[in-house]
Order: sequence, then structure tokens, then C-alpha cells
Amino acid sequence: MAELGRIERPDASVFEGKRKLYCVSNVYLFKDAPDEYRELVERYWEEVALHLKKLEPAGKIGKIFCEGVKAGGEEGLEELTGINRHALPVVREKIEEGAVLLPLESEETLGPFIDWRNCLAVVRTEEVSSRVLRFYAEAYEKRIGHIQEVIERNTGKGEAVLLIMADDDRMRLRLPADVEVFLVTPPSYDTLLRWLRERLKEST
Repeated sequence: MAELGRIERPDASVFEGKRKLYCVSNVYLFKDAPDEYRELVERYWEEVALHLKKLEPAGKIGKIFCEGVKAGGEEGLEELTGINRHALPVVREKIEEGAVLLPLESEETLGPFIDWRNCLAVVRTEEVSSRVLRFYAEAYEKRIGHIQEVIERNTGKGEAVLLIMADDDRMRLRLPADVEVFLVTPPSYDTLLRWLRERLKEST
């Protein structure tokens, strides 16, 4: 597994003919985020765009997948705008360069996952929580399985695909050994994580 934060430009010949998955953590703003965090998020996505340009000698991005997006093309871009508008410039740039946005999710797997996740947020008793957690876990695995199948099916020999997805979920994917995974981790990503950890300490 390659990590772009540790290499400048990959030797394209090393990855010739291999399936390549460029993974970007889906960083987004939370409600009432302070200006400091907003600036970090904006810087993160600017750096992601620059790092992808450095990575593409190994394979030009031809397909794009974003978590939460159930449609392709313009409809998918509208969905992405509602999910994370800061990722939109990166996706639009790659589309202008010839890539296509494809649906990653399906309502059949995403809908129940969101419903059970919302239920977990409101339950109060341990008995009910344990039951809801079981259903949530089942829905989560079905969703991850669907995403995994979509990526594998749509990444052909020699192709490069961009995946924008939360790290915790991305790490649950069990992709074939012939898929070369690149983690796009610009310097601002560590700064973002550190900022979030510090705020969490302050709130406990």
C-alpha cells in the first residue's frame, strides 16, 4: 500500500497494467465549525488536488466514487454538493479532465444503514441499544459489501479510480491483492486530526 504523503512522484512503469485505487479521506465541516477548522478543511482539499496531480503519472483517474453518492453524472454532483461541497472542486476538476462520477451507494444498503445509525443516536436503554446495534452492524456490513463489489467491478486492468470515503469505512474494504491502494494524505490531514483530538480532550 503506497502513501502519497511519503513519495513525490511514483515511477509509472512500476504500476503499469495494475488496478489502482487512490483513496482520499472524506473530510467535511461539522455544524457550527469554528473558522480555524474551516480553514483547515479548505487547505486540506486544496492539498488533495495537488497531491492527486503528483500521483496521476502512475495512472490517470478515469472513474470517481464518493461515499453517500447514489447516482452518477450531474445528479451525483448534486448529491455530493449536499454531502460535502468542499470535495466538489476536486471531483469537478477530474471530470473536466475526462473522468466520470459513478454511483457508489445503493438505496437498498445505504438507507437501512442510515436509519439504524440514527436509531442508535436516540436509544436510551441497554436492552434496546444492543438489539439496534445488531441490526446496525448487519446493515453496515451489507453496505460495505456493496461498496466493495462496486469498486472491484468498475476497476479494470490498468485503470485508476478515485475513492473519497471515511478512513474507518475504507479500511473495512477487502479488495483483491491486484488492486494497488494509494493513501492520499497531505500534511494538513495530520493537522486536522490533531485539532480534532485536542478539541475532544477539552470537551471531556
